[in-house]
Amino acid sequence: MTAIYQTPQQTSTSERAFRRSSDAQTSHRGIAARTSGRIHGPVNRLVSPHMAGSYLKPFVFLDYFDFQSAGETMFPMHPHSGIATTTVLLEGGMRYEDTTGASGVLEAGSVEWMRAGKGVWHDGVPLPGQRLRGYQLWVALPQALELGPAQSQYLRPAEVAQVNNVRVILGQYQGVNSKVNSPEGIQYLHVSLKAGESIELEPPAGHDVAWLHVGKGALASGDERIAKELVVFEEGTQAIHLTAEHAADFIFGTARKHPHDLVLGSYSVHTSHAALRHGEQEIARLGEQLRASGRAV
Repeated sequence: MTAIYQTPQQTSTSERAFRRSSDAQTSHRGIAARTSGRIHGPVNRLVSPHMAGSYLKPFVFLDYFDFQSAGETMFPMHPHSGIATTTVLLEGGMRYEDTTGASGVLEAGSVEWMRAGKGVWHDGVPLPGQRLRGYQLWVALPQALELGPAQSQYLRPAEVAQVNNVRVILGQYQGVNSKVNSPEGIQYLHVSLKAGESIELEPPAGHDVAWLHVGKGALASGDERIAKELVVFEEGTQAIHLTAEHAADFIFGTARKHPHDLVLGSYSVHTSHAALRHGEQEIARLGEQLRASGRAV
């Protein structure tokens, strides 16, 4: 099944699941919309093309997970094409394997980057007896990369670039670059603040899309309070000032707008029907190889 999501000209029913903030004029960059997400088992889906993903392009999907693991396969072997997934593991551990040949264990604080390109399969199995908490973000790839070779990177906690209390997952912050080979025009940070601590986050030049999700604690942005929810900031380039009411950790994303429509398959996001067909053909070919080797897919 294929779906196309264009940049909306009006608010749809699913977009109205996001609560609109006050239209009052303020001197700071305000909050345009907010959501607590939709729960699916242990996963809270915060962003999808049905839920503001078409406004937040290139950010297409965002899941937050927080549960006690019994060792079950949370992410069984499954395919992607046309996108990149970024998993930020904040607590717990997970075994991983993918069809680029990589395998190993992610520990708390690790980052997984999977650029699916023309097609890849991967899985993730939580280690038993641990609380597993973190995020998985899907990013739409530019046309030059959406049918390129698959690439995976796995960063141990010490390999994740950091500036004081800010971990640089994708892009750059204050001149420090992430080690992830992500496309230009995307910034993705994990920030920890003590109670009463403040931070001013200034998006890189040209980044007019901005959002954050508070996983723990609470933040104040102007007169707005943010706790355990995702907020979308008004379009613009102004800095965003945040103060922690309680000790808080949150993720923050900014980007230049993705100029293409989102053409969705079952596991894929592309910029055209032709690119989607290529991606799904490669996914099918890799799936046959996995089955021939005895893997259940």
